[in-house]
Amino acid sequence: MTSLATISAERMNVPTWVWLTTIGVMTAVLLLDVFVIARRPHVPTTREVGTALAFFIGAAVLFGLGVWYFAGGSFAGEYYAGWLTEYSLSVDNLFIFLLIMARFGVPERLQQSALLIGIIIAIILRAVFIALGAAAINTFSWVFYIFGAFLIYTAVKLAREGESDDDEFEENRLMRFVERRFPATNEYHGAKLFTHVAGRRLVTPMFIVILALGTTDLLFALDSIPAIYGLTKEPYLVLTANLFALMGLRQLYFLIGGLLKKLVYLTLGLAVLLAFIGVKLVLHALHENELPFINGGEPVQVYEVPISVSLGAIIVILGVTTVASLWKSRRDARVDTSAS
Repeated sequence: MTSLATISAERMNVPTWVWLTTIGVMTAVLLLDVFVIARRPHVPTTREVGTALAFFIGAAVLFGLGVWYFAGGSFAGEYYAGWLTEYSLSVDNLFIFLLIMARFGVPERLQQSALLIGIIIAIILRAVFIALGAAAINTFSWVFYIFGAFLIYTAVKLAREGESDDDEFEENRLMRFVERRFPATNEYHGAKLFTHVAGRRLVTPMFIVILALGTTDLLFALDSIPAIYGLTKEPYLVLTANLFALMGLRQLYFLIGGLLKKLVYLTLGLAVLLAFIGVKLVLHALHENELPFINGGEPVQVYEVPISVSLGAIIVILGVTTVASLWKSRRDARVDTSAS
């Protein structure tokens, strides 16, 4: 029987047909999603998004079990750790998505279309980042120092921000350039990105919104891609973990939009998570490069965090963050009720 992956020198060798099948199935699911939403733009019901989200989460869990069966528990642990990390970082993205929708006044029935196209753009951009990251890692082992330092810097920055009360979305330079360079209409024309007015071809607000969603996710990818490479060096697992995290993002947006306000410690939790992975990356770099220390020129054996510890730490960090956030939100709500 041909396995989906074979292990050689502690690496996961995935056949070309598995890559093509995975990408083909994911593309088919996205195209089906695009076809359904394009035909019937609407505000999804709780049951609709709950069912779809359960499907994507179930598929992600089953995929991990498949990795376990064909490639072993170590690679399955790497996949689950990467998926949970990407999913938690994606939840943080949702708050920015909510601000973008409010900033541009996107009608509720068109929000699904905007999110879907924005997510497709994000998948394409992340695939490019994943390929570049894999090439850098294979060529320069010291790139882990850069990844680790960047994640630790990002963690410190997030920790300093703490509980953000900023309810304003700041446009990036690319968006400001597009808004200056391309004339746009003031009204939405369904899900159309372009329209003709008085013989002139204009962009619609939907074009600006999708650009905002895509470029914002690209900025988040600067954190998430180094983070997941800190948990696995397998491009196939990096890609699939990102795909499963992003494909359920649209449903998650509609399901927990109100809950995001209650996750008051999410930023701090992500700061701890990124700092942990950053330290893990630096330790891995020291282990791989065997840098000599003051010990007669002999390299010192550096401890490398096993994936089982990483997966456990991720679960604990996210669990404590969620429980503490909900506890504080509930306590604050009781205080406000008593005060009134």
